[in-house]
Amino acid sequence: MRTKKITFENASEQRLAALLDLPGDAPVAFALFAHCFTCSKNYKGVTRVSRALAAQGVAVLRFDFTGLGESEGEFADTTFSSNVEDLVSAADYLRHHFSAPRILIGHSLGGAAVLHAAAQIPEVAAVATIAAPATLDHLAGMLRSSSAEIEKTGEALVEIGGRPFRIRDQLVDNLFGVNMREVISNLDRALMILHSPADRTVGIEHATEIFHAAQHPKSFVSLDGADHLLNDAHDASFAGEMIASWAKRYL
Repeated sequence: MRTKKITFENASEQRLAALLDLPGDAPVAFALFAHCFTCSKNYKGVTRVSRALAAQGVAVLRFDFTGLGESEGEFADTTFSSNVEDLVSAADYLRHHFSAPRILIGHSLGGAAVLHAAAQIPEVAAVATIAAPATLDHLAGMLRSSSAEIEKTGEALVEIGGRPFRIRDQLVDNLFGVNMREVISNLDRALMILHSPADRTVGIEHATEIFHAAQHPKSFVSLDGADHLLNDAHDASFAGEMIASWAKRYL
């Protein structure tokens, strides 16, 4: 396996940083990975899931959303919709330089993003979500309630995972406006839902809601004992191996 550093432009012509994990032989397919809210392509869980897929012959592009990690842009200017646009831009890059992604994988809020992006990437055959929310209202409400300043002035510094991020009202309003159930029910792709019953950030009930809203073919895999960020190497590798084995049925 080898990892290649690349950059590509988003819809605003900002350069986004990415890593492409390639298997030793010719890939059976290309996948696109969307990381969690305020995370990056270099998080341990993201890296291990991606490399487990590469070991199974699936090339994976993981990148930093606008304003995060090594990517250009201001995080404060982004929204959930701009994350979806970044995914479409990443798919365009793969389509023109390698091969269009056949698999979309999203972790936490990234899971919600890939569910939305699938409709704009016609080559996608399979979508896998890890610890994804069934609704975005809880995140929007949490952000708004964490700082009265957002309500008052339209923006505020909010601490997320021990780090300060400037959050603007446009992000909160955008999250409230997302209809997850409609998107899930109209997905028209094979869906795998991976979730831990022990997840304290996004509860297991979200996996239940996604599963009930989705049409067949759909599958559920329990990441029993795993934490939200898949910090344990065995949990992350297991998730990647399961996604690779399952997705090959639809390629």
